[in-house]
Amino acid sequence: MNRKGLVLGSVSVLLSVVVFVVPFVFVVLTASKTQQEASLLAFSLPTEWAFVENLVDVVQTSDYVLIRAFANSTILTVVSVAIMTVLAAMVGFVVQRRRSRWNPVVNALVLAGLIIPPAVVPTIWVLQGLGAFKTMAGLIAVHVAFGLSFCILLFRAFVASIPRELDEAALIDGAGPVRLFFRVIFPLLQPVIVTVVVVQAVTVFNDFTYALYFLPGTDNATVQLTLYNFQSQGLNQWNLLFMDVLLITIPPLVMYIFFNRQIVAGMTSGAVKG
Repeated sequence: MNRKGLVLGSVSVLLSVVVFVVPFVFVVLTASKTQQEASLLAFSLPTEWAFVENLVDVVQTSDYVLIRAFANSTILTVVSVAIMTVLAAMVGFVVQRRRSRWNPVVNALVLAGLIIPPAVVPTIWVLQGLGAFKTMAGLIAVHVAFGLSFCILLFRAFVASIPRELDEAALIDGAGPVRLFFRVIFPLLQPVIVTVVVVQAVTVFNDFTYALYFLPGTDNATVQLTLYNFQSQGLNQWNLLFMDVLLITIPPLVMYIFFNRQIVAGMTSGAVKG
């Protein structure tokens, strides 16, 4: 490796440490301090470690609302990602394989879903008309609608790398369209499925604005909304707030650590058509 490449690599690693590692360490240190010391918001070791006490206080806050919030976020994430994965895979397969005059329209709608920002008030109006406002089903529908375009683009690019001869062989053997997709094509989409599941799961789990707008109320609170529990009138419980942030950060962090290679493989596997 030449000197220029070594310098650029070192700078990139240093920036990564500054941007990602340092804030995470700050969160851990603040979550381990007492309320009085945490209010200083100083990047320093705690003089008195209160990690376990803060953890217990966060879990017991508002009659164990964090436990209910984790359950709500888990249900929301699993159902939303499952629907997105299956629908996007089916649409990506059909758009890539079947050429018709409707393809430009579908492609335009998919791109519009990426470009046009979500509109809160019209979405609330639609959900109220459907009777789905302030319900878990309504929030799931919102996440599916707003995340589907990105998933379709990934699946369509990956399907292009699958030989058409597999489709023809399955049709000759008597497989119908549904059986062709779920028995032949869908198992071959495993790399991009992992990518979609991990990326969208982290996105849905970490979402704050959609849950705030479309699912208000303490009974249906998600993990991100529990951050409000530690900010009140003039009193900021920074130690408990950062402990809550730490607990919320752990599940997405674990997913990225274990599925890092699969995410990269799924993002790049459809870039070059085989």
